[in-house]
Amino acid sequence: MTLDLHNLREEIDDIDNQITALFEKRMAITEQVAKFKIEHQKPIFDHAREVEKLKSVSKNVGTSFNRCGIQELYQQIMSISRKRQYQLLQEHGVYRKNLFTPVDQLEKENASVVFQGVEGAYSHAAMCHFFGNKIHSYHVDTWKDAMEEIKYGRALYAVLPIENSTAGIVQDNYDLLTSYDHVIVGEQIIPCQHVLAGVPGSTLSDIRHVYSHPQALMQCKEFLDSKENWCTHDFSNTAAAAKKIALDKDKTQAAIASPYATQYFGLSILKENIFSNPENSTRFIVITKNKIYQKNASKISVSYELPHESGSLYNSLSHFIYNGLNMTKIESRPITNRNWEYRFFVDFEGNLSDSAVKNALCGLNFEVQNLRIHGNY
Repeated sequence: MTLDLHNLREEIDDIDNQITALFEKRMAITEQVAKFKIEHQKPIFDHAREVEKLKSVSKNVGTSFNRCGIQELYQQIMSISRKRQYQLLQEHGVYRKNLFTPVDQLEKENASVVFQGVEGAYSHAAMCHFFGNKIHSYHVDTWKDAMEEIKYGRALYAVLPIENSTAGIVQDNYDLLTSYDHVIVGEQIIPCQHVLAGVPGSTLSDIRHVYSHPQALMQCKEFLDSKENWCTHDFSNTAAAAKKIALDKDKTQAAIASPYATQYFGLSILKENIFSNPENSTRFIVITKNKIYQKNASKISVSYELPHESGSLYNSLSHFIYNGLNMTKIESRPITNRNWEYRFFVDFEGNLSDSAVKNALCGLNFEVQNLRIHGNY
């Protein structure tokens, strides 16, 4: 028997038309099921029922490959059915209440703002860029201290680094987001344009000792390696290193710091553009304890936990895909005191007032554990 590709494709098309008609019939019945569940206050997601269904549909399938295939197919069909049911929940007003209040703009003028580090640090620069100079600002020693200042109402906002384009995420601050009931209301990206700073009157030939944060020293390694007689010294942060140079007034000392710190501490720039990666930038987030978001906000950050089950991560991400939401970032962090379990952080485009966002959050709320909305900004 000679196979004819055209005829085979016609057979497939005929089968696909039947599958499409049956799928639409199934979805129509799904809507009736949803209405029943809404009227009788039953949960949309019935895990035990879905497990039993997967066993049933794969029971009489001939090959192991097809058994896996039919299970994957039905997992998708049931997932799509749930998403339609979640839409109906939204339409009937049965959904997770939005605890966030939209505002026209953030209260910035005369606001109290805290940042970690010292004046002249990149976090200080991020604060100044975001808020301007009509604020009351002060610094603390640690990122946790900054979160505490907000918690007890001593500051309205805090500015914290959340990720660097070269070094990756600031893990401790991801953990702090889950430890405190604060929200993100803004972000500011600052290029890490490290310079070599010395006391006024010093020159490159005078330098013997260079101080900075280990990460900054690493980011300027190529430049430093070209100076055979220089010794590098780790310091707590770039701005503190600049402050040391200003206080010591030693022409043999220099700091790798930001242009902001150099200017703030009255130092001279001995060499610009000493960093290896010109695209290196740090993203800072602005935190407050008030659950607000600007009406024109366009990015949402959430986190949640998942059970150790096949497909659980994919199923959670499918809520963003199915509702047409562009996911811009995903990270994971281990959960304290629960070995090999993780919390996932997801950034995606959208506004809490959007129906697509409401649908996605509604589905996530029913299918993941400990869903947190960290902010819309």
